[in-house]
Amino acid sequence: MAGQRTAARAAACAAVVVLTVTTGVTARADDGFESLPAQRIADRSRDALLDARSVRLRAHGDLGKGQEALTADLALDREGNCAGSVRLGGDKGSVKIVKRGGTVWVKPDADFWKNQVPVGGSTFGAILAGRYLKGAASDARLRPVVDACDLNTFRQLVSDNADTAGGTLTKGAVTTVDGVRTVPVTRRAHGQELTAYVDTGGRHHPVRLTVRGDGADAAVDFSGFDRPVPSATPAAKDTVDVSALLGRTPAPS
Repeated sequence: MAGQRTAARAAACAAVVVLTVTTGVTARADDGFESLPAQRIADRSRDALLDARSVRLRAHGDLGKGQEALTADLALDREGNCAGSVRLGGDKGSVKIVKRGGTVWVKPDADFWKNQVPVGGSTFGAILAGRYLKGAASDARLRPVVDACDLNTFRQLVSDNADTAGGTLTKGAVTTVDGVRTVPVTRRAHGQELTAYVDTGGRHHPVRLTVRGDGADAAVDFSGFDRPVPSATPAAKDTVDVSALLGRTPAPS
């Protein structure tokens, strides 16, 4: 379904912000983190993100160029487990997502069906009646959700795009973000300003990433590093099998 691509756009939004700020050749230092050059701070932040076993990301805003604004709140790990939600701007709808092992559940609301699946969406929504759509993670019709809810997919996007960012990278003054002491590093390129706020302590994870300019205004907040993804799954009475709703012919991959 076309609407399922929303989750993938949410992950892509986060990945674009990360990879365009935190690319470069890895360099390490044992102490004096705040005094390191901007590139080394960015490198260590990227490495810490790539090393994480799990993370919670909250993305909001848009990347400009006509893309829809959205809000996403997803906890995801390397095993492909995921839990959270994605909401489009205005009244365009939202979808809850749960993925556990080889099974995925999605729960679009009425506005989502109406706006993202204009042909037949309202009928699908009526049949579901507030229940989750359940399917196998291998089902091509659910592939966008599955890909978005896998930390390995996110990590690969960041890793594959290393060393490709242009522009200049500069370091700002130490500041506090959500109670965390951070050093901001900013990359300016192609009319945009991308900033990573990097935790000065611990593993030096990114705390917040922002992109501004050229019509873009988006941010991604990171938390919950290495914490388990919530394991609760919808009850059988609250689900409808994807094949029962959409038919048994898989969509093209």
